[in-house]
Amino acid sequence: MPNTTPEQNKALVLEAFDTLFNKRDYEGAARFWSETYIQHSAHIEPGRDGLFNLIRSTPATLRYEHQVIVAEGDYVIAHGRFSGTGRPVSWVAADIVRIEDGRLAEHWDVLQDEATKAESKSGLPMFGDRFTA
Repeated sequence: MPNTTPEQNKALVLEAFDTLFNKRDYEGAARFWSETYIQHSAHIEPGRDGLFNLIRSTPATLRYEHQVIVAEGDYVIAHGRFSGTGRPVSWVAADIVRIEDGRLAEHWDVLQDEATKAESKSGLPMFGDRFTA
């Protein structure tokens, strides 16, 4: 049985992501990520250190913003955008996080380059209500 509510888990993930990706507060972020954190992303080295080292290697312009976040039990899915990564385009992501004992314990992601208006066959943005490019 989960010892936190879905609402608490959503707030935890948003605070953790802001602390690491936007504030780059590694000491503060360590409070949110389990020491035994399991990383399933093809873009990130194993464990909490793999994630923190990746963020250390990105430009100071890196920003994370979320649009939608849902939770069920110990799982949270956040639909967000990673911009300022040093790549030609932002990444739109669905991050799936499992919470255990009030910390981020496991992570999966689905990443896609953000399409421009000219590239979007639907004519709709992938994130938010307007195109950035």
